[in-house]
Amino acid sequence: MDTATPEPHTLLTVEAAAKRLSVGRTTMYGLIKANEITTIRVGHLRRVPLFAITEYVKRLTAAQAA
Repeated sequence: MDTATPEPHTLLTVEAAAKRLSVGRTTMYGLIKANEITTIRVGHLRRVPLFAITEYVKRLTAAQAA
């Protein structure tokens, strides 16, 4: 298994997701609160599925291309 390529079902912390988008933690929580980024709960922890980041970027790209 290639550890450099994340699996599509990978779960990220909010901080790791923010880093992937090159935004700050506060901005990331704002996107989550605005329902721009999908999250899931694992126990008491909030995690961001990797596909949610990809979908968000696709939506932004499509909106700016139109």
